[in-house]
Order: sequence, then C-alpha cells, then structure tokens
Amino acid sequence: MNPSPFPEAAPDFSNPLGLLRACHERILQHCATLERLVGHLRDHGADADARSAAGKIHHYFSTAGRHHHQDEEQDLFPRLARQSLKLADLVHRLRQDHARMDHLWQQLSPLLATPSRIADLDAFATLVDEFASLHRTHVARENEELLELARHILSSDELKKLGKQMAERRGQPAPL
Repeated sequence: MNPSPFPEAAPDFSNPLGLLRACHERILQHCATLERLVGHLRDHGADADARSAAGKIHHYFSTAGRHHHQDEEQDLFPRLARQSLKLADLVHRLRQDHARMDHLWQQLSPLLATPSRIADLDAFATLVDEFASLHRTHVARENEELLELARHILSSDELKKLGKQMAERRGQPAPL
C-alpha cells in the first residue's frame, strides 16, 4: 500500500514490464465494462451511455490493446522464447491466446462500433463472456508466469531496448 496521499505514477517506457502490467489492468477494467454493457443493453438498449461505453471499449482495444499485443508478439516473446524450451512453450500458448482474442475481437469490433447493430443480445453476451474470460486467464498467466520470469531473465540493456521499441510503436520519445 502506498502511504503517500498522492497516487503512484503509472509506469513509463523506462519500465516496460511495469507498463505491460499496467496495461493488463486497463485491459481487465475494459473487459469488466464490456460485461456491464451487456446488462445495460438489456435494460436500456443502445442509449447514449451504452454508445459511449461501447465507443471507449472499441477505441481501447483497437489502439492500446493492439499495441500491447504487438509489444508482446514482436518484442517481448521473441526475447523470452529463445531462453528455454519451457519459455518457448509458454510463449506458444500465449500466442495461441492472442490469435483467439483477435478472432473474438473481429466479431466484437463491428458490434461495439455500432451498438444498435446488436440484434441478438444472448449471442453478444456469450461472445463478451468468452472474450472477457479469455483475457482474465491470459493476463493472469502473463503476470504470474511470463512477466515474473522476464523480470529475472532480461538484462537492463534488453529492458531498455524493449522500452524503446514500445515507445517507438506509439510515436513517443524513447526513454533515457
């Protein structure tokens, strides 16, 4: 617990593993909002609040969520997969999760872009449940296994390169 009355600053590109963990928290928050959206749509339809929430979820997973997967797929996973067969297997399973997430997102994205197009709320709820459940399981595996191992395996030079690549992907200045 932070004894300071000021909130802790979010990690930046100089702490790429911390930044990935923080992104995981935002992913889970957006998944929770997505799950609440189902109930809201049942009770109120695609009103202004539903459209606003759907828009925020859509924007997040279309931008920051996409960057996050690229950070892992292009920069973190290759660094770790070459360390051992155990890590290569873990990375393989995580890549499979990403492929399934992307498939589910392709189905969710147009519905969130235009919530009034959601004709079958039961089918939408099933899709949302699968998407959110997969993310919760995946984030737990990455936080507890992958990022914990990465913290011990990657050198400070590799972490600096990782942070630089993540910043460049977003058009941000590289950390010093």
